[in-house]
Amino acid sequence: MKYKDLKKKPWFKFMSNKYVLLLTVFLIWMLFLDSNSWLIHRELNQEIDEVEANKLYYQNEIKKDRQILKELEDSIEIERFARETYFMKRPHEDIYIIEYEDSLNTDKDE
Repeated sequence: MKYKDLKKKPWFKFMSNKYVLLLTVFLIWMLFLDSNSWLIHRELNQEIDEVEANKLYYQNEIKKDRQILKELEDSIEIERFARETYFMKRPHEDIYIIEYEDSLNTDKDE
């Protein structure tokens, strides 16, 4: 196909229009090459979504911790928490920790 034949095609006339060419270059520049490009905005939006998910997670953790602190206002609850979490004991008292086989961390699980 010769250049003269291409000039007669309607799509070639449209694409060779200087405004269409300028608009095409502008769109490529704005979508991919500019510092505020669409690609950068997409990455930033993904980061925003991750941060918002983290925010929700930590807000839920704060609610759980506040509930635990409210429960620990009682001295009996403080003692129970210390015994269960930190394996604390009273003087002259023995504590036996029983671990079941399915709760042990073995090399086979990893």
